[in-house]
Amino acid sequence: MNEQPSTARVALKWGAILGLVLIVITLVMYLANQTSNPWFNVLTLGAMVAVLILAMQEYRSLNGGYMAYGEGLGVGSLLSAIAGLLSAAFTTFYNVVIDPTIQQRALDQAREKMEDMGNMSEESIDQAMEWSQKLQNPGFTFIAGVFGALIIGFLLSLIVAAFIRRNKANPFE
Repeated sequence: MNEQPSTARVALKWGAILGLVLIVITLVMYLANQTSNPWFNVLTLGAMVAVLILAMQEYRSLNGGYMAYGEGLGVGSLLSAIAGLLSAAFTTFYNVVIDPTIQQRALDQAREKMEDMGNMSEESIDQAMEWSQKLQNPGFTFIAGVFGALIIGFLLSLIVAAFIRRNKANPFE
């Protein structure tokens, strides 16, 4: 009788890989001073999809060529949580220890964009900046990073698992 491979083992391996990839992307974004560049979001999503595909394919091959939809969803969700923890921990460390001014620069850029739009009053801009500043504390940043990665990873896993899954012809095997 074949032994079932561990979804946790596959998810841990690929979650660590994705976490490191996300750290590198974040580091390049920060060092290039491109925090508002939308292409880094596209790059991040592309990396997430690629790693989800690789992880689910590995699990499927370890499982005799079969993977149920729920197994794929489990691998992808756990993988995303691990990657989110690593990435959020690095981002928080970077923002608090390495470059504490990065958040203020981001707030300044956001203020400039709101002022350039011209459809907001000075009072509205001040209020929006006040709220943004409240959300910039390290604890909230860390929690938002973890949950953001988990939610996006879960949603991407719903899609990827639908394509990677391969059910057994006889479910009683």
